[in-house]
Amino acid sequence: MKILIANDDGIQATGINTLAKELCNENEVYIVAPDQERSAAGHALTLNMPIRVREVDLGIPVAKAYAISGTPGDCVKMGITEILDVKPDLVISGINHGPNLGADVLYSGTVSAAMEGAVLGYPSIAVSLCDLNGSSYNIKPTAKFVSNFIKKIHNINFPKKTILNINVPDGELKDMKGVCIVKLDMRMYTVAYEKHFDTRGKVYYWMAGEPISENHEQGTDISAVLQNKISITPVTFEMTHKSIMPDLEVVFATSTCE
Repeated sequence: MKILIANDDGIQATGINTLAKELCNENEVYIVAPDQERSAAGHALTLNMPIRVREVDLGIPVAKAYAISGTPGDCVKMGITEILDVKPDLVISGINHGPNLGADVLYSGTVSAAMEGAVLGYPSIAVSLCDLNGSSYNIKPTAKFVSNFIKKIHNINFPKKTILNINVPDGELKDMKGVCIVKLDMRMYTVAYEKHFDTRGKVYYWMAGEPISENHEQGTDISAVLQNKISITPVTFEMTHKSIMPDLEVVFATSTCE
């Protein structure tokens, strides 16, 4: 299988290198990733400055690896349309070091890189290691899960305009309590900013927030991970809210524009 891997943590990140090394055993792997960390970049694309591309040697047996000066979305878009001489069978974004749960998907560069693959019509998945304390670098179990997962991906009719968002709890696979197909929850963290003063007395803010400890709805990605289960959520960029269209039609489409 030909696989394009991107991320938002940068091409030198442990997650992307561990995943690529694992997948190289049985697949033809290409990497196109940001030359520096681009976390929480969302689905941004670079419009007002040139994008630099350079081939790099990561010391692992990938087919090709490129670092670019753009966003995660740029990586996938340029990787498929400009940089690579082959078209991938699958796009993988990750492994992100930290969760992408609930509303995280709205801001996540990891999820957005996968979503760009779906926009271009390619089966795409986003993968995150849910180390909620930010202290673990045990990426290998997540990489192993992805390797096993993609061997089964041909058994599903991969939906158009959709990615699979995968979150793997921290720990060994043998200790996890299964795989759950779940919907997105709402929020994982409280919203907060810390106010500080610099040495010149001017105010600046640092984004903060704490994990929400309240019970989360069963059948959601956050609930699954908190129960030490791997969560898989199909996420679509089809954003039209179709159920309200008939009401809008009745109220507005039959009236004048004045």
